[in-house]
Amino acid sequence: MSFRSYLKDKLLYIVLLLFLVFSLQVFLLPFEVTLLVKIYAIIAPIVVFTIPLLVEYYSKKKFYSNCQNQLEGLDQKYLIAEILKKADFLESKILCDILQEVDKSMIENVNKYKYLQEDYKEYIELWIHEIKTPISTGKMIIENNKNQITESISEELDKIEDYTEQALYYARSNAVEKDYYVKKVVLKELVSNSIIKNKRTLIQNQMKIDAHDLEVEIFTDFKWCSFILNQILQNSIKYSNDNDKQIEIFAKENKDNVILYIRDNGIGISKSDVDRVFEKGFTGENGRKSGKKSTGIGLYLCKKLCDKLGLEIELNSTQNVGTEIAITFPKSSFIRQALS
Repeated sequence: MSFRSYLKDKLLYIVLLLFLVFSLQVFLLPFEVTLLVKIYAIIAPIVVFTIPLLVEYYSKKKFYSNCQNQLEGLDQKYLIAEILKKADFLESKILCDILQEVDKSMIENVNKYKYLQEDYKEYIELWIHEIKTPISTGKMIIENNKNQITESISEELDKIEDYTEQALYYARSNAVEKDYYVKKVVLKELVSNSIIKNKRTLIQNQMKIDAHDLEVEIFTDFKWCSFILNQILQNSIKYSNDNDKQIEIFAKENKDNVILYIRDNGIGISKSDVDRVFEKGFTGENGRKSGKKSTGIGLYLCKKLCDKLGLEIELNSTQNVGTEIAITFPKSSFIRQALS
């Protein structure tokens, strides 16, 4: 708050002061008064008005400057009502009371929608668990009645199962910490589990898997990492080329981390799309091609879950050459000591 803007706000009072001084001088004209009295009649009202004006200005300036500094230092701006202290003047008390009421109302409103969201999330999770039963039953029926038609149905059931699993992890992605269990994991076991899960699709698409240098220990959540790896494998299969389909999976152990690489020789991603592949709902040029049916959720979820798990994920791709995804697992002496 500048002094000029403050004086501008007090313009009416200044005009009234000048009018008072002028009126006093006019009032004293008929009387024979000394020059000293006339000067006093000018100075006295100005002093009486100016002192409280300056005191008010510095008091308000200190309060509002403090408000602005505290607000700039907060990541969550709505918390200003919790830390703001009232000043001596009435406006500050009114402002603080208003902010506290607004903050209270906002929290109540947020909690209302948070409850509705949690209720919806619980329903989605329950529905997904329920839908798994008819999917599993359908697969059992197919196993006992194998033919060309049931094989096609089984393939579609696998896709339904993958999409329901994706929906489940999407629903839980904002609360990973509630279902997160860190333990020692050998990368070979993690990769083998994902290959077995996608075995049918890999065989049907005649994909060759070259997995090597995976006898490396990491500390992470097996279930969440399996889901991430499954999404990456499914993308590699979906966007494979027509001939010599290969996926190479290997790890490199460094001093501070372990990096897992998943590399394919598929159709790749155009240069203009590479920087946006982790955006929610982004399908890109490949996702619009006939038969791909991309949702733009898979890699978005991978990125979101990696962030929640403290992992780094990078994607490099060249169109018509292939795609490489690198997941970095940091080494932590604290975690090792806690789990050993």
